[in-house]
Amino acid sequence: MQFSSRMRQKHARLAGDRRELYPHSLQFYLEPPTESISLVEFESLAIDRLKLLKVVENLGVSYVRNTDSYKTKLESELRKLKFPYRALAEEDYEARRKDHISHFILRLAYCQSEDLRRWFIQQEMDLFRYRFNELSDSLMQKFLEHANLSFEAISEDLKNELASELCASTPGLTLPKVREQMFYKVGLVDAVDLFRTRRVFIKDGFAYVPFKEIDAIVLNNYRTKLSKALALTARSLPSIQSDERLQPLLNHLSHSYVGPDYSAQKNTGKISLDQIDALSVKSFPLCMRQLHRALRDTHHLRHGGRMQYGLFLKGIGLTLEQALEFWKKEFIRGKVDADKFDKGYAYSIRHNYGKEGKRTDYTPYSCMKIIMSNPPSQGDYHGCPFRHSDPELLKQKLQSYKISPSGITQILELVKGMHFQLACQKYFELTHDVDDIGFSLNHPNQYFTESQRLLNGGREVKKELSNSGNFQQKNNNQESMNSHSTPTISNTTADAELEGLEAYFTDD
Repeated sequence: MQFSSRMRQKHARLAGDRRELYPHSLQFYLEPPTESISLVEFESLAIDRLKLLKVVENLGVSYVRNTDSYKTKLESELRKLKFPYRALAEEDYEARRKDHISHFILRLAYCQSEDLRRWFIQQEMDLFRYRFNELSDSLMQKFLEHANLSFEAISEDLKNELASELCASTPGLTLPKVREQMFYKVGLVDAVDLFRTRRVFIKDGFAYVPFKEIDAIVLNNYRTKLSKALALTARSLPSIQSDERLQPLLNHLSHSYVGPDYSAQKNTGKISLDQIDALSVKSFPLCMRQLHRALRDTHHLRHGGRMQYGLFLKGIGLTLEQALEFWKKEFIRGKVDADKFDKGYAYSIRHNYGKEGKRTDYTPYSCMKIIMSNPPSQGDYHGCPFRHSDPELLKQKLQSYKISPSGITQILELVKGMHFQLACQKYFELTHDVDDIGFSLNHPNQYFTESQRLLNGGREVKKELSNSGNFQQKNNNQESMNSHSTPTISNTTADAELEGLEAYFTDD
């Protein structure tokens, strides 16, 4: 048989992929990968799986699981990111390899705390549930054998003998369906979830589980294995963290931002200082609206607030000159005179814009960075209100912003479930009167951009002329910032340098 050069290379690559590791498109991830990969591929695989799990989380709250809309959107994301999405062709080892390696990379990153482990397990469970339920009956049976879950199928004679009990104990089954359905005899330990919800017939210490309910047992088994594996991985972290190549990547993956880069100043100079008060009400996320209100009320923000809010304002288009004027005007209304501001604060603002020190163009904080790092203490106003505020205080704040009681209840439920970004997404929907915003919210500047696009009918934010109350009209619609921005992950070096700015913000 003749092969082209390209086909020969692909065949050779697959031959070295240890095909025996991927006999099925689905697995329990029991054996860690052993091949060598580059750090570039390591990071790329991790980012793609993190994107996928973020989508799984978002869909799990926005849609009912296993509905057509849920499955359609998740399959689309799996296809786009080139992960196995249903029973793929046997030759599709690249997708299976990617699925295998990326799972173990994120396992390293998300084993470091109880909160991270809980989040990782939940998203991996939802992903596994979808993929398992998409298998045909024959492939499902093959997977059970592959995963050493070969439960004993009861005989036709026993099934006919127990038909009445099976029908009465199994919701949704009639006698004809009982006779068509295959039943398995499973130990109670494996069927505890089904037993607890009274969905199976119990006799002599065994549960008689219909084939359609076998996914609950498989998922319970997977959860147990994954929980133990994460605990063992956490115990091994010290030896892994001693590798200076991997430690920065793993430390930042758990709160990485994988969306557009908002450090690029595409809107520079398109917002006037006079617009900020109005924009803070209609287009700022709650975290930035809170910071803006605190600044106006107290004429001062401490270090964490200045960093979080200052970089956000930079991202929405404030020039360096505007930023210096904005902060100086506000601070001198309080206890800081002009001379003290110029000596103690102006340098740090120029530093944020890359005009001092190492000339680094600092990036606005993503949602995950705000949620996961530098929690606010007494007297601080930075952080994520959905993550760091007391629920009762958050409720009062939402009431003051005229959020409906039902909307507040929805937001507080999401907060209770630790879905902080989804709570912010719900806040966006309620304040903009839309049912579904159609995107996953991951960044405060993304919130602002999408709000302005929605409010202005797709047009870019308009700058108010200094000598009149008229808006400057633009002839062309602005392209979406997302379509022009390149995906990025939090830069380790930049983060380290950002922490070095602490020295410039010592005056509180």
